[in-house]
Amino acid sequence: MTKKKETKVIAFANHKGGVGKTTCTVGIGLGLSKLGQKVLLVDLDTQANMTSFFIDPNDETERVTIADILLHQQPVHPYTVRENLDLVPSSLEMALAESVLISRISRELILEHVLEDIKGQYDYILLDCPPALNIVTTNAFIASTDTYVPLTAEALPLRGMVMLNDYLEGLRTNGFDVKITGIIINRFNNRKNLNKAVEQSIREEYGDIVFKSYVRENVSLAEVPMAGGDITEYAPASNGALDFTALTQEVFDRTRK
Repeated sequence: MTKKKETKVIAFANHKGGVGKTTCTVGIGLGLSKLGQKVLLVDLDTQANMTSFFIDPNDETERVTIADILLHQQPVHPYTVRENLDLVPSSLEMALAESVLISRISRELILEHVLEDIKGQYDYILLDCPPALNIVTTNAFIASTDTYVPLTAEALPLRGMVMLNDYLEGLRTNGFDVKITGIIINRFNNRKNLNKAVEQSIREEYGDIVFKSYVRENVSLAEVPMAGGDITEYAPASNGALDFTALTQEVFDRTRK
């Protein structure tokens, strides 16, 4: 009898905003679903940017959100948004998460326990984290088998990696098995000397955990949230579509060895 591969739970995290974290989560999630993998996207950010890729912000249909699940103990109720692709949406109520969860017993493990009940239904669960090192992001780190950090090839995001590594080291000191397993270079422009120099520094510093594929700066990626979310359908010949196809394949190959 063939043993079922474990569900890969991947947190996409960076405490710096504006690095394309949500775009990477959505792009890879859609790509994996097209490879025949059953994928769940979980939007943990109060801004609900990933949710808006798939659900019109003006749609007033009542849905069970991640806030209902984490803050009010409602059962997980994913919504199918594409073939092989489900979503747990976010809402503005996630802004209360820090103040509500901080007093809970085993507050760092709440998301892990929530996902335990549904993990067997999916090959991949992708967590889009808020741009902060807070209790929600900590839950994501602990619940995950992998942590991917999207960043731009610029000086400030690279310096921010030091803070993120220090934060994870603190969690490891407290007995949690957490570490960065993937770095995604996003919005790369090979015509900019700074981008090329920082990319080289990233690869020298972090070695094989940096994905060989990177995502080039591409106007189509900025437009795609308003066009249904799928770059490979919206602009199939664009650099964004080509890059996410290559990156998704690399993620699949790396996680299914």
